[in-house]
Amino acid sequence: MRFAAFIPRQADQGAVPVVWYLSGLTCTEENFTVKAGAQRIAAELGLLLVAPDTSPRGDGVPGDPAGSYDFGLGAGFYVDATQEPWSRNYRMASYVARELPALIKSELPADIARQSIMGHSMGGHGALTIALRNQDRYASVSAFSPICSPMNCPWGEKALSGYLGSNKESWRRYDACALLEDGARLRELLVDQGAADQFLETQLKPQLLESACAQVGVPLTLRMHEGYDHSYFFISTFIEDHLRWHAQRLGIATARRDV
Repeated sequence: MRFAAFIPRQADQGAVPVVWYLSGLTCTEENFTVKAGAQRIAAELGLLLVAPDTSPRGDGVPGDPAGSYDFGLGAGFYVDATQEPWSRNYRMASYVARELPALIKSELPADIARQSIMGHSMGGHGALTIALRNQDRYASVSAFSPICSPMNCPWGEKALSGYLGSNKESWRRYDACALLEDGARLRELLVDQGAADQFLETQLKPQLLESACAQVGVPLTLRMHEGYDHSYFFISTFIEDHLRWHAQRLGIATARRDV
């Protein structure tokens, strides 16, 4: 597994807070690093950014036999697969929640006691569900255009059935709306969504997350942006808002504005 890390100059003086960024379908660790424009703000705020790849890769790692973009390589969906042949390699939930943080703590100047998590699309789903299953770990959670309920969209149904099998009860721990229904909670949540996103109605369905949060009293800031689609132009426009929002919740006094 590969990951990208940005280490700010403040780390020369001691460990700094960590913000995890989880990418979407077809992405590698490079998409966020190259396209989001996050480093300038992270450098100012003193945030260590970590962006893992979206799936295992390499010799012996299976991909989708049909060669589709939404399953297999580049589409790990941040689950721990239980079905063959995926169960040996596709364990992204454990990798992001346990294995990679342990490595970052041991090898980089990371204050692992201060963490936040965010993501885009499939990675937004990953950020939400990992945070909901580890409720005391992250100071803040945000997402761009997340897949809000994988149990109720074509991308999610394909991935969850393929990785986990046909028992939909096992899917619930990888669905943010189901986790909220089942008692998991977040302090608050920030979500930005483009109103011109081509996947808005069929795959992302932010109204389901909005309803689930309202029913259980989780504060959600859902911002809809006219004219924006699913691309990194959208992310690069609002990444500063997200990083400053996380910085404030991580106790960084230099964050100058909030959402």
